[in-house]
Amino acid sequence: MSTANLEEFRQEIRTWIDENLPSELRVGTRKDLPKKLLSQWNKALISRGLVAPEWDTEYGGGGLDRKQAGIVKEELNAVRAPKLRTFGVAMLGPTLLEFGTEEQKREFLPQIARNEVTWCQGYSEPGAGSDLASLQTRAVREGDEYIVTGQKIWTTGADKADWIFCLVRTEPDAPKHEGISFLLFPMKQEGVKVSPLNLIDGSADFSQVFFDGARAKASHLVGPLNGGWTIAKRLLQHERTQDGGSEGGITGAMKDTIFDLVKREVGLDARGTLQDPTIRERLAQQELEQLGLRLTMRRAGEEMRASQTGRDIASLGKYRWANMVKDEQDIAMMAMGAQGLGWSGDGFGADQLERTRAWLTTRADSIWGGTNEVQLNVIAKRVLKIPE
Repeated sequence: MSTANLEEFRQEIRTWIDENLPSELRVGTRKDLPKKLLSQWNKALISRGLVAPEWDTEYGGGGLDRKQAGIVKEELNAVRAPKLRTFGVAMLGPTLLEFGTEEQKREFLPQIARNEVTWCQGYSEPGAGSDLASLQTRAVREGDEYIVTGQKIWTTGADKADWIFCLVRTEPDAPKHEGISFLLFPMKQEGVKVSPLNLIDGSADFSQVFFDGARAKASHLVGPLNGGWTIAKRLLQHERTQDGGSEGGITGAMKDTIFDLVKREVGLDARGTLQDPTIRERLAQQELEQLGLRLTMRRAGEEMRASQTGRDIASLGKYRWANMVKDEQDIAMMAMGAQGLGWSGDGFGADQLERTRAWLTTRADSIWGGTNEVQLNVIAKRVLKIPE
């Protein structure tokens, strides 16, 4: 598409956003957005195919090319519009497009693009975290089904999920990386028990999941039997690319950007600069980090599309992103002082209490999706090619 046509498309998207996005929702990702307006906006995104803009229309996507999808992302970010970021869209969908059968794509992708089915990720286990390939959850073939037995942990949204994409051991005598399969099955069935975990920020978004005779259709095995490790790594690359591509910029779940918050809390001097020189320096460094990460991930994306190589650069994005969002919350705490450390009580506003929880939440960002140490190992071995 020519530059002129791209600009015409940009104007089309801007007009569509103006016509469909209520002003009350132009505040980023908040937990207290009006549910009725948010539902209307989500329906508009789904109807236009913008939940998954690059997917083919037959799978519920927008049928856009990469440049058009980039414009959509830019314009939505510019007005800080809420997005339907789900595991199905960001992780499972791209994986099915690459490894799924045509029947699996037609069964699951339209449901994902229409936000009709909620997914969770069954990877980590109590004895298989960073060493994920040591997982012990078993799946045994019985006729046209697999019978699943075992346990998963740190499963985000498991208590609300309709389906799970799950790593299971299908060949216990094979080397640990070679006996794993990638299986899809419903959560709402006998043989699946979910136990939420209370976290330091007061939420219970993660759960333990116990499988005792859960059933999965054999037709819902993605990729070859015992070939799930390759698929599992590819899905993690999608997850890490999403993290690295998010670039920070919004502190926690509130409507303020980090720059909005710091300016309000610290104040400006007569020259219009931040009064606190230490925070001013930290904030400038943060802005440079965001720019560097954005440009690096953009370059990595171009390289991947050109040659289908360099996918492990996503680990670099995840590593930098995890550190960056933690630093961002630390800056917010510095700017807010004691008012950023409240847990309850009349002395704190709702935004301040939410800020405390957002700060605590980011302590885990360098753990989930692969710890910082795992990411550094991947970068060293697969990106920099450093010999062991």
